[in-house]
Amino acid sequence: MTDRQKTLLLTGASRGIGHATVRRFNREGWRVITCSRQPFPEECPWGGGAENHVQIDLANPSDVIEKVALIRGKLDGKLDALVNNAGISPKGEDGGRLNTIDTDLKTWGHVFHVNFFSSVVLARGLKEELAAAQGAVVNVTSIAGNEVHPFAGAAYATSKAALKALTREMAHDFGPMGVRVNAIAPGEIETAILSPGTEELAQKLPLRRLGQPEEVAATIFFLCSPESSYISGTEIEINGGQHV
Repeated sequence: MTDRQKTLLLTGASRGIGHATVRRFNREGWRVITCSRQPFPEECPWGGGAENHVQIDLANPSDVIEKVALIRGKLDGKLDALVNNAGISPKGEDGGRLNTIDTDLKTWGHVFHVNFFSSVVLARGLKEELAAAQGAVVNVTSIAGNEVHPFAGAAYATSKAALKALTREMAHDFGPMGVRVNAIAPGEIETAILSPGTEELAQKLPLRRLGQPEEVAATIFFLCSPESSYISGTEIEINGGQHV
């Protein structure tokens, strides 16, 4: 037995599900290294501070590769969990959904770099640390990866579908190292950036309400804990029955 503090690396930590995940893991005694485009906000309510924050542009492959070396330097040779939570969903000029016809190629590339390719780069770059800890990877996908969504754009939806497929492939490839890889697919979660009309959509769900970021964070924690030690290669729906 050891008293070594476990470490989580989390992308997209600046709001919503990311905020809730940091709070949950911090409460459980984990060290949390956060990654986002923004510098560390001094008003953040959790411990760790700026020394456990990495400012990274996930849309820039060169920056992601460069920051992997910085992240490795912050670890003790072990990484217990990697949560790929960052995601962007651009909207049209009127705030509407961008479909396959209206989304320009530059936007497609930007979305896929953030939502998909960065997850590959981080997991591969930190595979030795994950293996040393017999750690876990959780990819945050979306209900939009499985069906056309009224608000999520085509680039976002297809990037999340790709991330779901990547979860399966990573589970196969990382499994022999003792690393488990799973995904969670949130539905309508109550955050500060809800699209107009989401409240009305929630009333049509079986549970008749929006999900809370803390509920998503609890599932992420479960997938990174010993309680899920024989679960790998799966995607858990967190959507109040929206998918049924």
